[in-house]
Amino acid sequence: MPKKIVYTFTDEAPALATRSLLPILRVFTQPVNIELVERDISLACRILANFADFLAVDQRQPDWLKELGELVKSPDANIIKLPNISASLPQLKEAIAELQSQGYAIPGYPESPDDDRQREIQMRYSRIQGSAVNPVIREGNSDRRVAAPVKEYARQHPHKMGVWRSDSATHVASMSHGDFYGSETSCTIEADESLRVVLITQDGTQQILKSGIQVQAGDVVDGSFLSLKCLRAFYAEQYEAARRQGQLVSLHLKATMMKVSDPVMFGHAVSVFMAPVFEKHATTFAELGVDANQGLATLADRLQTLPAPQQAEIRADIAAQFASGPALAMVNSDQGITNLHAPNDVIIDASMAAAIRDGGKMWGADGRLHDTKMIIPDRSYAGFYQAVIDFCKSHGAFDPRTMGNVSNVGLMAQKAEEYGSHDKTFILPTAGRVRVVDKQGRTLLEHELEAGDIWRMCCTSDEAIRDWVRLAVQRAKVTGLPAVFWLDSNRAHDRQLIAKVDAYLAEYDLQDLDIQILPPPAAAQHACWRAKEGLDTISVTGNVLRDFLTDLFPILELGTSAKMLSIVPLLAGGSLYETGAGGSAPKHVEQFIAEGHLRWDSIGEFLAVGASLEDLGQQSGELEIQVLGETLNQAIGAILDYEKSPQRSVRQLDTRGSHFYLALYWAQALAKQDSAPRLQEMFAPLAQQLANHEKRIIEEIDATQGEAIDLGGYYHTCVEKATCAMRPSATFNRILDQTYQSLRASDRQSAGRGSH
Repeated sequence: MPKKIVYTFTDEAPALATRSLLPILRVFTQPVNIELVERDISLACRILANFADFLAVDQRQPDWLKELGELVKSPDANIIKLPNISASLPQLKEAIAELQSQGYAIPGYPESPDDDRQREIQMRYSRIQGSAVNPVIREGNSDRRVAAPVKEYARQHPHKMGVWRSDSATHVASMSHGDFYGSETSCTIEADESLRVVLITQDGTQQILKSGIQVQAGDVVDGSFLSLKCLRAFYAEQYEAARRQGQLVSLHLKATMMKVSDPVMFGHAVSVFMAPVFEKHATTFAELGVDANQGLATLADRLQTLPAPQQAEIRADIAAQFASGPALAMVNSDQGITNLHAPNDVIIDASMAAAIRDGGKMWGADGRLHDTKMIIPDRSYAGFYQAVIDFCKSHGAFDPRTMGNVSNVGLMAQKAEEYGSHDKTFILPTAGRVRVVDKQGRTLLEHELEAGDIWRMCCTSDEAIRDWVRLAVQRAKVTGLPAVFWLDSNRAHDRQLIAKVDAYLAEYDLQDLDIQILPPPAAAQHACWRAKEGLDTISVTGNVLRDFLTDLFPILELGTSAKMLSIVPLLAGGSLYETGAGGSAPKHVEQFIAEGHLRWDSIGEFLAVGASLEDLGQQSGELEIQVLGETLNQAIGAILDYEKSPQRSVRQLDTRGSHFYLALYWAQALAKQDSAPRLQEMFAPLAQQLANHEKRIIEEIDATQGEAIDLGGYYHTCVEKATCAMRPSATFNRILDQTYQSLRASDRQSAGRGSH
């Protein structure tokens, strides 16, 4: 009976890598009757699927994301999930424009809809924007850790770390009041309910912001808000302090994932920084439709439509503000791209981790690294970053050669916590009181707000929390490591979780286990102390901290978070295997298009496939599948040992060459093992062929480097062009294709003999 692995096709560098890697995987899985099913959940495909009614029949795309949302609720799910774009509004609009230029008659994004039709179109696009994929398919909690061969390679080949000084001026700046942390209220639901969010304005008018919110007994429901007035005052204070101290200033948000709240917080950072410009040219900016939420890059683009003298005046005012304000951290010093350039450039988990790795420094406009005031407005998680910074100031940089590992068990099932709050986050149009009300009309949560404040509600299911505790105990038992729940008793939401964690832990035999509950700053200090001593720790966290920590510690340990092994045991019994972070993917594509060199490291994909095969083998009891997984892991070890991962520069080994070596080492491992004689016999010829033609294959791949690549699009590449670019070796392609056909023929012959 065929077994199925669903392999997601996503965006940018991971999507390009898939075009090279999948043909290899199909060859190796053919003899064990595994079907690799590709499902396109890229940003472009999601747009086309949601606007099928605008398209010709032959242009329409299935809604694969919806299908996967159903599959993850099945015990048979086995899914490889690659990183995808969590589209900010500028990215979404770029993708729309690209698709329109390719002949897809989808509607433009209506920024200010003035009728029901435009509002409906905007609503459809809102379902695609931001973190639209993960909440749908993450129907399980996260087990994310470093695979043994990756950790060993990091020890033997340590990446470069910045130097931390005890007198470093780098620090985190957060609001002292008026933020989500300070205003949060929370409750545990007593019985199954249907909730609604109501805004009561100052004149007594009631407006339903959201209704039909289904929750079950035991679920945790939170409400919190961030004050616009306090936020803008905070930004102004921090900018002025940085200016007086001559310090670099940077903003750290997650404007792609937190698609309602953080773009607005980003926009206020922009408009406060450029306050004199926005005040002086308010009328012109309104006429141009300038939206600070989209950053300074969009502002610059809009100015191009003005007469030259008016453009010059505004650009001079902007330059004057840059000159008189604090120095901004740069995303790209060479190109003059600042930290306020675009919302999708401000990714806190990647930017904070990189800065801590670099000795607490960020790049300035002068192309040098500087101590930095790191602005994280909300206090909910800012304190743990400050704790790590304080530790590094006191004890110096970590040493990757000796550093311990911090793995993670993350609460993310069923849209847990903040990342699932998009449809329950609102920018208040007017002052009033926001209430969360049950179906009997009882008020569960209530806040008094002013116009422009950001209010959000988050739900965390009791089933997800119970499974999270189970997974944490399981990992502690398997590893013998301390497991620390990062929960803050001073935070309303965490108090509810602490009560549940205590209750559910009581159901287990915890003898000889070290399980603690610590507030995030103390938990960070604990993890740092152990890591410094070469000891491993399990962090057990909510969804947002899961995201932050699984970038921070891997980037400190390994130099990258792309090499993490991320397994999501689904609540229904299936499995989802994620392949690491995609924050560097845009830079890799930019380099590939410019000079034909792709340096995306697919180790995360290799590890995910290995884990998937091992689980399939155990579930089916088929030895050959287990051997396939074991030998793949041996090949991954060889990739690392022989340094066949992609290199940074043109003319060096790139992603495509690394994939060749995976095929070579995997075939060699299968040829050497004797547990599965049939596989040994099948793959020994492939191992020999690849070894014999190694030099020619690498030369054919390298011959395409150094020249610009035309992919036919960025968000929606041309299949033929992208495939040709990612499979440039005729020799390698011929060997793979001939082997695949030979294995299929052998399989058909075996099936024919078995039918008689």
